[in-house]
Amino acid sequence: MELQQMRYVVAVAELGSFTRAAKRCLVVQSALSHQIARLEKELGARLFDRTSRQVRLTAAGEVFLPEARQALDAAERARAEVAATAGEVRGRLAVGAIPTIAAVDIPAALRAFHLRYPKVHIVLRDGASKDLVQEVREGTLDVAFLGVLPSYRPKGVGDHELGTGELVAVVAPTHSLAGQAEVGLDRLAREMFVDYPDGTAARAQSEEAFAAMGLTREVAFEVSGTDFIVRLVRSGLGIAMLPAAFAAELTGVHVLPVRDAPARTERLVWSRFRPTPAAAAFLTGLGVEPGAGGLWDAGAGAAGPKGRRPTRG
Repeated sequence: MELQQMRYVVAVAELGSFTRAAKRCLVVQSALSHQIARLEKELGARLFDRTSRQVRLTAAGEVFLPEARQALDAAERARAEVAATAGEVRGRLAVGAIPTIAAVDIPAALRAFHLRYPKVHIVLRDGASKDLVQEVREGTLDVAFLGVLPSYRPKGVGDHELGTGELVAVVAPTHSLAGQAEVGLDRLAREMFVDYPDGTAARAQSEEAFAAMGLTREVAFEVSGTDFIVRLVRSGLGIAMLPAAFAAELTGVHVLPVRDAPARTERLVWSRFRPTPAAAAFLTGLGVEPGAGGLWDAGAGAAGPKGRRPTRG
Protein backbone atom coordinates (compact mmCIF):
# COMPACT_ATOMS: atom_id res chain seq x y z
CA MET A 1 0.00 0.00 0.00
CA GLU A 2 1.52 3.29 -1.10
CA LEU A 3 0.75 6.90 -0.25
CA GLN A 4 0.34 7.70 -3.93
CA GLN A 5 -2.39 5.09 -4.22
CA MET A 6 -4.17 6.70 -1.28
CA ARG A 7 -3.92 10.11 -2.97
CA TYR A 8 -5.55 8.65 -6.07
CA VAL A 9 -8.40 7.15 -4.04
CA VAL A 10 -9.04 10.45 -2.23
CA ALA A 11 -9.02 12.36 -5.51
CA VAL A 12 -11.50 10.00 -7.18
CA ALA A 13 -13.77 10.07 -4.10
CA GLU A 14 -13.75 13.87 -3.95
CA LEU A 15 -14.21 14.46 -7.67
CA GLY A 16 -16.44 11.48 -8.50
CA SER A 17 -14.46 10.85 -11.67
CA PHE A 18 -11.32 8.95 -12.65
CA THR A 19 -10.71 11.42 -15.47
CA ARG A 20 -10.85 14.50 -13.25
CA ALA A 21 -8.85 12.75 -10.53
CA ALA A 22 -6.09 11.92 -13.00
CA LYS A 23 -5.98 15.54 -14.14
CA ARG A 24 -5.70 16.75 -10.53
CA CYS A 25 -2.94 14.22 -9.78
CA LEU A 26 -1.08 15.04 -13.02
CA VAL A 27 -1.07 11.46 -14.30
CA VAL A 28 -2.73 9.71 -17.22
CA GLN A 29 -6.02 8.04 -16.35
CA SER A 30 -4.79 4.56 -17.19
CA ALA A 31 -1.96 4.87 -14.65
CA LEU A 32 -4.32 6.09 -11.93
CA SER A 33 -6.83 3.32 -12.66
CA HIS A 34 -4.06 0.71 -12.63
CA GLN A 35 -2.77 1.85 -9.22
CA ILE A 36 -6.25 1.82 -7.68
CA ALA A 37 -6.85 -1.65 -9.10
CA ARG A 38 -3.57 -2.82 -7.54
CA LEU A 39 -4.65 -1.38 -4.20
CA GLU A 40 -8.06 -3.05 -4.41
CA LYS A 41 -6.38 -6.36 -5.14
CA GLU A 42 -4.10 -5.93 -2.13
CA LEU A 43 -7.04 -5.04 0.12
CA GLY A 44 -9.21 -7.79 -1.28
CA ALA A 45 -12.14 -5.44 -1.81
CA ARG A 46 -13.42 -3.00 -4.40
CA LEU A 47 -13.29 0.62 -3.31
CA PHE A 48 -15.46 2.05 -6.09
CA ASP A 49 -18.55 1.04 -8.02
CA ARG A 50 -18.00 2.23 -11.58
CA THR A 51 -20.65 2.80 -14.21
CA SER A 52 -20.62 4.73 -17.46
CA ARG A 53 -22.26 7.68 -15.69
CA GLN A 54 -20.86 7.79 -12.16
CA VAL A 55 -18.29 6.56 -9.69
CA ARG A 56 -19.36 5.79 -6.13
CA LEU A 57 -17.56 4.53 -3.06
CA THR A 58 -18.43 1.01 -1.99
CA ALA A 59 -18.95 0.16 1.67
CA ALA A 60 -15.28 -0.80 1.80
CA GLY A 61 -14.38 2.50 0.15
CA GLU A 62 -16.39 4.45 2.72
CA VAL A 63 -14.36 2.79 5.47
CA PHE A 64 -11.04 3.21 3.68
CA LEU A 65 -11.39 6.89 2.71
CA PRO A 66 -11.06 8.54 6.17
CA GLU A 67 -8.15 6.26 7.02
CA ALA A 68 -6.43 7.21 3.77
CA ARG A 69 -6.91 10.89 4.51
CA GLN A 70 -5.51 10.43 7.99
CA ALA A 71 -2.46 8.58 6.63
CA LEU A 72 -1.82 11.34 4.07
CA ASP A 73 -2.18 14.01 6.75
CA ALA A 74 0.27 12.13 8.98
CA ALA A 75 2.77 11.85 6.16
CA GLU A 76 2.47 15.55 5.37
CA ARG A 77 2.90 16.43 9.02
CA ALA A 78 5.99 14.21 9.26
CA ARG A 79 7.55 16.04 6.33
CA ALA A 80 6.68 19.39 7.89
CA GLU A 81 8.13 18.39 11.26
CA VAL A 82 11.40 17.26 9.68
CA ALA A 83 11.62 20.51 7.72
CA ALA A 84 10.98 22.44 10.94
CA THR A 85 14.09 20.93 12.54
CA ALA A 86 16.07 22.74 9.85
CA GLY A 87 14.19 25.99 10.53
CA GLU A 88 11.86 25.71 7.52
CA VAL A 89 8.10 26.04 7.98
CA ARG A 90 6.11 24.23 5.32
CA GLY A 91 3.04 22.02 4.97
CA ARG A 92 -0.58 23.09 5.18
CA LEU A 93 -2.46 25.67 7.24
CA ALA A 94 -6.26 25.29 7.35
CA VAL A 95 -8.07 28.30 8.78
CA GLY A 96 -11.78 28.65 9.50
CA ALA A 97 -13.61 31.89 10.20
CA ILE A 98 -17.07 33.34 10.49
CA PRO A 99 -17.60 36.16 7.96
CA THR A 100 -18.08 38.91 10.56
CA ILE A 101 -14.77 38.60 12.44
CA ALA A 102 -13.45 42.08 13.28
CA ALA A 103 -10.82 41.53 16.01
CA VAL A 104 -8.29 40.31 13.46
CA ASP A 105 -7.79 41.48 9.89
CA ILE A 106 -7.73 37.98 8.48
CA PRO A 107 -6.68 38.88 4.90
CA ALA A 108 -3.77 40.92 6.31
CA ALA A 109 -2.85 38.11 8.70
CA LEU A 110 -2.82 35.51 5.94
CA ARG A 111 -0.88 37.78 3.59
CA ALA A 112 1.79 38.45 6.25
CA PHE A 113 2.00 34.72 6.98
CA HIS A 114 2.31 33.83 3.29
CA LEU A 115 5.08 36.35 2.74
CA ARG A 116 7.02 34.95 5.68
CA TYR A 117 6.30 31.26 5.00
CA PRO A 118 5.74 30.91 1.23
CA LYS A 119 6.07 27.11 1.29
CA VAL A 120 2.94 26.70 3.43
CA HIS A 121 -0.25 25.94 1.51
CA ILE A 122 -3.04 28.04 3.06
CA VAL A 123 -6.67 26.96 3.04
CA LEU A 124 -9.47 29.26 4.26
CA ARG A 125 -13.06 28.19 4.92
CA ASP A 126 -15.97 30.17 6.34
CA GLY A 127 -18.85 28.69 8.29
CA ALA A 128 -20.87 28.76 11.49
CA SER A 129 -18.97 28.88 14.78
CA LYS A 130 -20.32 25.52 16.00
CA ASP A 131 -19.25 23.77 12.81
CA LEU A 132 -15.81 25.39 12.83
CA VAL A 133 -15.14 24.26 16.41
CA GLN A 134 -16.04 20.70 15.45
CA GLU A 135 -13.70 20.80 12.46
CA VAL A 136 -10.86 21.96 14.71
CA ARG A 137 -11.59 19.09 17.11
CA GLU A 138 -11.53 16.62 14.22
CA GLY A 139 -8.32 18.05 12.79
CA THR A 140 -9.88 19.26 9.53
CA LEU A 141 -8.98 22.83 10.53
CA ASP A 142 -5.88 23.98 12.38
CA VAL A 143 -7.37 27.19 13.78
CA ALA A 144 -10.72 28.96 13.65
CA PHE A 145 -12.12 32.40 14.44
CA LEU A 146 -15.53 32.35 16.16
CA GLY A 147 -18.26 34.79 17.19
CA VAL A 148 -20.18 33.43 20.19
CA LEU A 149 -22.08 34.35 23.34
CA PRO A 150 -19.80 35.77 26.07
CA SER A 151 -20.60 32.78 28.29
CA TYR A 152 -19.57 30.23 25.65
CA ARG A 153 -16.43 28.19 26.28
CA PRO A 154 -15.55 25.68 23.56
CA LYS A 155 -14.53 22.22 24.75
CA GLY A 156 -11.81 20.00 23.38
CA VAL A 157 -9.80 22.82 21.78
CA GLY A 158 -7.27 25.48 22.73
CA ASP A 159 -9.09 28.77 23.26
CA HIS A 160 -8.28 32.48 23.45
CA GLU A 161 -10.61 35.48 23.71
CA LEU A 162 -9.95 38.15 21.09
CA GLY A 163 -12.51 40.74 22.18
CA THR A 164 -16.09 41.38 23.23
CA GLY A 165 -18.47 43.85 21.61
CA GLU A 166 -22.12 44.61 20.97
CA LEU A 167 -24.59 44.09 18.18
CA VAL A 168 -26.22 47.02 16.42
CA ALA A 169 -29.41 47.33 14.40
CA VAL A 170 -29.02 47.50 10.61
CA VAL A 171 -31.93 48.94 8.61
CA ALA A 172 -32.57 50.24 5.10
CA PRO A 173 -31.96 53.99 4.61
CA THR A 174 -35.68 54.42 3.91
CA HIS A 175 -36.77 52.62 7.09
CA SER A 176 -38.66 54.63 9.72
CA LEU A 177 -35.91 53.87 12.27
CA ALA A 178 -33.16 55.32 10.06
CA GLY A 179 -33.69 58.78 11.53
CA GLN A 180 -33.28 57.60 15.15
CA ALA A 181 -30.09 58.15 17.16
CA GLU A 182 -30.54 54.80 18.92
CA VAL A 183 -33.24 52.21 19.47
CA GLY A 184 -34.33 49.81 22.20
CA LEU A 185 -35.00 46.10 21.94
CA ASP A 186 -38.69 46.69 22.77
CA ARG A 187 -39.04 48.80 19.62
CA LEU A 188 -37.03 46.37 17.48
CA ALA A 189 -39.27 43.50 18.58
CA ARG A 190 -42.06 45.01 16.48
CA GLU A 191 -40.02 44.70 13.29
CA MET A 192 -39.57 41.86 10.80
CA PHE A 193 -36.09 40.34 11.09
CA VAL A 194 -33.51 38.85 8.76
CA ASP A 195 -31.23 36.55 10.72
CA TYR A 196 -29.03 33.47 10.68
CA PRO A 197 -30.59 29.99 10.94
CA ASP A 198 -32.06 28.90 14.24
CA GLY A 199 -29.57 27.02 16.40
CA THR A 200 -26.48 28.93 15.24
CA ALA A 201 -24.32 30.92 17.66
CA ALA A 202 -24.95 34.08 15.64
CA ARG A 203 -28.72 33.70 16.02
CA ALA A 204 -28.45 32.90 19.73
CA GLN A 205 -26.78 36.23 20.47
CA SER A 206 -29.94 38.10 19.50
CA GLU A 207 -32.44 35.50 20.74
CA GLU A 208 -31.10 35.48 24.29
CA ALA A 209 -31.16 39.28 24.54
CA PHE A 210 -34.82 39.49 23.52
CA ALA A 211 -35.76 36.55 25.75
CA ALA A 212 -34.03 38.15 28.76
CA MET A 213 -36.39 41.13 28.41
CA GLY A 214 -39.45 38.95 27.93
CA LEU A 215 -39.73 39.94 24.28
CA THR A 216 -40.46 37.88 21.19
CA ARG A 217 -39.73 38.80 17.58
CA GLU A 218 -40.47 37.40 14.16
CA VAL A 219 -37.64 36.18 11.95
CA ALA A 220 -39.12 36.02 8.46
CA PHE A 221 -35.90 35.36 6.55
CA GLU A 222 -33.31 32.83 7.69
CA VAL A 223 -30.10 32.85 5.65
CA SER A 224 -26.59 31.62 6.33
CA GLY A 225 -24.65 34.24 4.36
CA THR A 226 -23.96 37.67 5.86
CA ASP A 227 -23.86 39.29 2.42
CA PHE A 228 -27.34 37.94 1.72
CA ILE A 229 -28.59 39.30 5.04
CA VAL A 230 -27.35 42.77 4.13
CA ARG A 231 -28.89 42.58 0.65
CA LEU A 232 -32.28 41.70 2.12
CA VAL A 233 -32.03 44.57 4.59
CA ARG A 234 -31.10 47.02 1.82
CA SER A 235 -34.20 45.87 -0.05
CA GLY A 236 -36.37 46.82 2.91
CA LEU A 237 -37.56 43.27 3.56
CA GLY A 238 -36.49 43.31 7.19
CA ILE A 239 -33.94 44.53 9.70
CA ALA A 240 -30.93 42.73 11.16
CA MET A 241 -28.60 42.81 14.11
CA LEU A 242 -24.89 42.50 13.33
CA PRO A 243 -21.61 43.12 15.19
CA ALA A 244 -20.90 46.85 15.52
CA ALA A 245 -17.36 46.74 14.13
CA PHE A 246 -18.48 44.75 11.11
CA ALA A 247 -21.63 46.80 10.47
CA ALA A 248 -19.65 50.05 10.54
CA GLU A 249 -18.02 49.06 7.23
CA LEU A 250 -21.30 48.32 5.42
CA THR A 251 -22.66 50.61 2.70
CA GLY A 252 -26.24 51.22 1.61
CA VAL A 253 -27.71 50.63 5.07
CA HIS A 254 -28.24 52.65 8.25
CA VAL A 255 -26.67 51.47 11.51
CA LEU A 256 -28.27 52.17 14.89
CA PRO A 257 -26.83 51.67 18.40
CA VAL A 258 -29.14 49.51 20.54
CA ARG A 259 -29.97 50.05 24.20
CA ASP A 260 -29.44 46.82 26.17
CA ALA A 261 -27.64 45.52 23.10
CA PRO A 262 -26.79 41.82 22.79
CA ALA A 263 -23.10 41.09 23.34
CA ARG A 264 -20.90 38.72 21.43
CA THR A 265 -17.33 37.55 21.97
CA GLU A 266 -14.82 36.69 19.28
CA ARG A 267 -12.61 33.74 20.12
CA LEU A 268 -9.68 32.00 18.46
CA VAL A 269 -9.52 28.22 18.83
CA TRP A 270 -6.94 25.66 17.78
CA SER A 271 -6.28 21.95 18.14
CA ARG A 272 -5.64 20.91 21.74
CA PHE A 273 -2.91 18.60 20.46
CA ARG A 274 0.52 19.89 19.51
CA PRO A 275 -0.02 22.18 16.51
CA THR A 276 1.74 21.65 13.23
CA PRO A 277 4.76 23.92 12.61
CA ALA A 278 2.59 26.02 10.27
CA ALA A 279 -0.23 26.36 12.81
CA ALA A 280 2.22 27.19 15.60
CA ALA A 281 3.84 29.88 13.44
CA PHE A 282 0.43 31.35 12.56
CA LEU A 283 -0.66 31.49 16.20
CA THR A 284 2.64 33.07 17.20
CA GLY A 285 2.17 35.69 14.49
CA LEU A 286 -1.17 36.55 16.08
CA GLY A 287 0.46 36.97 19.48
CA VAL A 288 -0.93 33.70 20.84
CA GLU A 289 1.29 31.07 22.46
CA PRO A 290 -0.82 27.89 22.60
CA GLY A 291 1.54 26.16 25.04
CA ALA A 292 1.38 29.08 27.46
CA GLY A 293 -2.39 29.52 27.63
CA GLY A 294 -2.68 31.84 24.65
CA LEU A 295 -1.69 35.22 26.09
CA TRP A 296 -2.70 38.04 23.75
CA ASP A 297 -0.04 40.46 22.55
CA ALA A 298 -1.77 43.64 21.38
CA GLY A 299 1.37 44.65 19.50
CA ALA A 300 1.30 41.70 17.14
CA GLY A 301 1.35 43.97 14.10
CA ALA A 302 -0.36 43.38 10.74
CA ALA A 303 -1.08 39.77 11.50
CA GLY A 304 -2.63 40.59 14.86
CA PRO A 305 -5.38 42.89 16.08
CA LYS A 306 -6.11 46.17 14.36
CA GLY A 307 -4.51 48.22 17.11
CA ARG A 308 -7.61 48.19 19.36
CA ARG A 309 -10.24 45.97 20.90
CA PRO A 310 -12.14 46.26 17.64
CA THR A 311 -15.24 44.34 18.56
CA ARG A 312 -16.24 47.07 20.97
CA GLY A 313 -19.02 49.13 19.33
